[in-house]
Amino acid sequence: MKNRKLKLQELGRISVDEYKTSEKTPIIIVLDNIRSLNNIGSVFRSSDAFRIEKIYLCGITAQPPHRDIHKTALGSTESVAWEYIEDTVELVEKLKTDNVITLSIEQAEGSIKLDEFIPIKNQKYAIVMGNEVDGVQQSVINATHHVLEIPQIGTKHSLNISVCTGVVLWDLFSKMKGL
Repeated sequence: MKNRKLKLQELGRISVDEYKTSEKTPIIIVLDNIRSLNNIGSVFRSSDAFRIEKIYLCGITAQPPHRDIHKTALGSTESVAWEYIEDTVELVEKLKTDNVITLSIEQAEGSIKLDEFIPIKNQKYAIVMGNEVDGVQQSVINATHHVLEIPQIGTKHSLNISVCTGVVLWDLFSKMKGL
């Protein structure tokens, strides 16, 4: 039997207004000095797909509206809540005072492998995604509760930030929906 591709009207999409009032996945994304506007747009789009709570744009990370962000975001800058905060470390410290568990996504000593990380029921998490070249700043890593690492076995040991965000979101979303 062949599988028929669904038409757009069959996907059961919700409106932007319905999205804004719907229950969110208790995940916040912190973009730490992301330079590619296409990557920023892609993170918005993935965030919409998993109904994450909010995106914080920090440092040099560009903000909507911008043509290159919108090109990959496909309208998700209108559905996903976002805010610009200049200093990533200050934001992480504030999130921690709000009882949010903060997680740098990076390759580091003492990191927890993503597949081994088990979220706590009813706990909110913030994942920090770093710059395309330099990754998450060391000062930010020092401020977060934990470092999560995506195990990789190829020659590059590197994923594009938008791909990395999608992998982490899917993993956490799939684990959290069963809690």
